[in-house]
Amino acid sequence: MAPSSVFAVGFVLAFLSLCFSTASADIVETSFIVKNLTVNRLCQNQVITAVNGSLPGPTLRVKEGDNVIVHVFNQSPYNLTIHWHGVFQKQSQWADGPEFITQCPIRPGGNYTYRFNLTGQVGTLWWHSHVQWLRATVHGALVIRPRDGQKYPFVKPYREDTIVLGEWWNANVIDIENAALATGAAPQISDAYTINGWPGDLFNSCRSISNNTYRLDVVPGKTYLLRIINAALNTQFFFKIANHNLTVVGADAAYTNPYQTDVVVIGPGQTTDVLLTANQAPGLYYMAAHPYASAVGGTFNGNTTTAIIAYQNATSQTTTPILPILPAFNDTPTAHKFSSNLTALVTSPFWSSVPQTVDEDMLVTVGLGLSPCGSNQNCSGIFGQRFSASMNNHSFALPSTISVLEAFFRNVSGVYTDDFPNQPPLVFDYTNNSNSFNQDGLLMAPKSTSVKKVKFNSTVQVVFQNTALIGVENHPMHLHGFNFYVLAQGFGNYNATEASKNFNFVNPQERNTIGVPVGGWAVIRFRANNPGVWFVHCHLDVHLPWGLAMAFLVENGGTPESTLPPPPADFPKCT
Repeated sequence: MAPSSVFAVGFVLAFLSLCFSTASADIVETSFIVKNLTVNRLCQNQVITAVNGSLPGPTLRVKEGDNVIVHVFNQSPYNLTIHWHGVFQKQSQWADGPEFITQCPIRPGGNYTYRFNLTGQVGTLWWHSHVQWLRATVHGALVIRPRDGQKYPFVKPYREDTIVLGEWWNANVIDIENAALATGAAPQISDAYTINGWPGDLFNSCRSISNNTYRLDVVPGKTYLLRIINAALNTQFFFKIANHNLTVVGADAAYTNPYQTDVVVIGPGQTTDVLLTANQAPGLYYMAAHPYASAVGGTFNGNTTTAIIAYQNATSQTTTPILPILPAFNDTPTAHKFSSNLTALVTSPFWSSVPQTVDEDMLVTVGLGLSPCGSNQNCSGIFGQRFSASMNNHSFALPSTISVLEAFFRNVSGVYTDDFPNQPPLVFDYTNNSNSFNQDGLLMAPKSTSVKKVKFNSTVQVVFQNTALIGVENHPMHLHGFNFYVLAQGFGNYNATEASKNFNFVNPQERNTIGVPVGGWAVIRFRANNPGVWFVHCHLDVHLPWGLAMAFLVENGGTPESTLPPPPADFPKCT
């Protein structure tokens, strides 16, 4: 038998083993019809792109170990992909979804079927478009429950509910993004925030409360599992429920040790599972969210979105809902306390210990900068230039004729370079913006499609270091294809000698998205046991097209189970 045939048989056997490893695994199959939809928000009709006629889109409910098949039909006027945020995509790397990283987009009128398995993950993930700003309205929850015969490691909730935080513009989001990119300026800020698609009572000038506000009815004494997802494009949130405490039990589909809090801090891309016990006097209580605006001097929408927790027999006609007191917009101490106090539940069946030996040790600067305006152009960024962003002085540019993954698989040259460095080109006072403009060559990072090549099963440690070249803020950094351990986080310039003394090797939280503290750093570590090309980027979508991204290229491991399989037959073409 030819070697190619041997590997083909191996791929089939590996896939069948993955898909049918237990009798309890099911096949969950559905269709996403993506097309324009007219909705009414903030007193006006607006045409949006949506899935199956709803905002948010449909929730996918599955069990751990299930195989998922989603047929996506693009009936919208825009290119489209779907990213399954947080799904490992082992042996289904072509289904990850970021445009021109793992696939070419689904063109208008086209379709593509995503197939993947959900072994080894329980909790809340989500899905969203990964083309331009479409994820503002093309998104939904992915709920993974324990497989039959297994239980949550916490009290069984009376009911579960999904709380999707979003962002709303009274305009076409693609037009807003394109207008900003054309001038190099910062884009128009949003007009409102939403909970499950609705702005809430504080925007009820033209709609009754019942039509403008999401409502969760609760039974006194019962405990509810709330699955909170931040689907906003550019906003991190403080989230509270008036007069109620919450217990965090999961983050990014990984169990946490129970953490008591009255406020949740959640960045774009992150999910947080909390237990809510209805233990207050019967009445109406607002759940509310407003921005954690970490950027000093930055502009943002300061509105508050609300939904209602309604105890039995409480109505808005007889009871005024109680509004929680949210932290100040710039309350970094509260944000840091929340994000740094979560720890992993090591008794989870999916927990594995932190690898102690590091093969790739990286310090990666992340932050904003500028790019040249270009001749005969009128740019609106600082100093008359264009806003840009970079990691280790590389500003990422997407290819346009083939995805990076396909170029890797087919050995196509000229699409990307594998020269992303382990260190920034210059050591300087990263978080001091008083003299940062004097750092020659750093303010205007060159554009490139640069990836970091690592060997299969190597251990990678990354220190994300904020910079203050132009402003400073909390950056939610998302890694595709893996969970990572958050070993430590802090403020100022990273000092390896001092920081390593406080590394948590016992029960660090597992995440796929980490908010790198404003003016600070975060240390993550992961095992590169998944071959393919895996995007790393800021989940503030304003920063992604500016270039705040890179990718890991994980080499094949030499066995069918550790080798990138060929693309599926219906894989979208770029031309």
